[in-house]
Amino acid sequence: MSRFFLSLIFVLFLAGGVYSGSLFYFTVKDIVAHAQIPSLPNLHLPIPPISGGSEGSGEGVVRERDLPVWEKKERVNILLLGVDKREGEHGPWRTDTIILGTIDPKSKTAGMLSIPRDLWVPVPGYGENRLNSANFIGDRDKYPGGGPALAMKTVEYNFGVPVHYYVLVDFDGFEKIIDTIGGIDVNVERTLHDEKYPDPSPDDPNRVKTIHFEAGLQHMGGKAALEYARSRKSTSDFDRSRRQMQIVLAVREQALRLNLIPRVPELMVTLADTVQTDLQPGNIITLARLAGEIEQENLKSAVIDYNMTVEHVTPNGAWVLLPIREKIRPAVEELFTSPTPPSPPSPQPQEVPVEQIDRLAQEGAKIVVQNGTPTANLDAQTAAFLKKQGYHVVEFSNADRFDYPQSIIIDYTGKEYTIQSLAVLFNVTPENIRRSPNLKSEVDIRLIVGQDFVLPSSP
Repeated sequence: MSRFFLSLIFVLFLAGGVYSGSLFYFTVKDIVAHAQIPSLPNLHLPIPPISGGSEGSGEGVVRERDLPVWEKKERVNILLLGVDKREGEHGPWRTDTIILGTIDPKSKTAGMLSIPRDLWVPVPGYGENRLNSANFIGDRDKYPGGGPALAMKTVEYNFGVPVHYYVLVDFDGFEKIIDTIGGIDVNVERTLHDEKYPDPSPDDPNRVKTIHFEAGLQHMGGKAALEYARSRKSTSDFDRSRRQMQIVLAVREQALRLNLIPRVPELMVTLADTVQTDLQPGNIITLARLAGEIEQENLKSAVIDYNMTVEHVTPNGAWVLLPIREKIRPAVEELFTSPTPPSPPSPQPQEVPVEQIDRLAQEGAKIVVQNGTPTANLDAQTAAFLKKQGYHVVEFSNADRFDYPQSIIIDYTGKEYTIQSLAVLFNVTPENIRRSPNLKSEVDIRLIVGQDFVLPSSP
């Protein structure tokens, strides 16, 4: 039993570190007290249509979440959002911390990507803005699923990976979690001195104070760990991102050292109200068991830093970071692309079996083809190829982006034979078959052609 709980803490801190104590609370409450857990927000909701806009405006074709229900076999990605929410304050809030965690059951690997809050990116439906504004805008405008849903969609839109779940934690919760586990040990790589650390009070919201950390191994309670993770005036945002990753790993190490069973009641009371999430207890338990099988060397982390961004001042005078996508893409692919066997040879034109034509005709699946690559006219060429194979293509166009590394199938109505035959033809992995039931959809399947597909040559 102790190993189970340690594995549980491991996977939750792995996926986002600072928020895991509260998830631990929800799971323990279900297992130990056999109580009915309140329904958590379900973000697998349709998103209203977004009209097409100019390239780069962030207003591409993003009609719905297009996310699958996790089947415990494919990679699962979890977005950690940290907000500067203080007692007595009312939102909406921008996200001070943005970390995307991933766990792959097949390869037994996991990873974390720290994303700078000032990254200037398209927010779907709202044009370009800082990434940390997505949560604020979503809450302000009552976006379906709230701020976290728009933050997930924005990360998904800009990095080309599905985001299945989110966890949002405030900084008071961060302090409580670390204090509850007895603090953490952090190796401060170099002295940190900040004379302008925010220390607001009811009388002076702009008050600051001085914080100081000597280089070397330091034991930190919740308050000190928060100060170490948040300090930014004397260093860069990139340094701050690395310190946040340090905190995540330090919390994980501390959690693994603890026998948490005697402290379950304390954890339940202390951490009950610190987190908002759409992860359900069943998912957490499965992820916990998986975590016990992941070795330390299979845990990777990366920070989008100054090598992958360019400083920029917007026309409104705002300082932001422009992403260098060709440098970010390899880091994303390394963390979020599962090792796969060599791709089979590209499909070659051949006579289509009569049985396939008949079964495709029986299902009558209406297919939209979209080009997610830089190759011009690939949507039209692929549509023509599929029609020769017996598929019913009703529309073709460009996708919302041109940097999809792999092809993606979005299933709206469950035409399984067509879906599976397309998956074989385009070498689509299970995690890239998105289930998005929509009985009112005018089409059955949307196929986004990725860079892994090579159109067969003419006979």
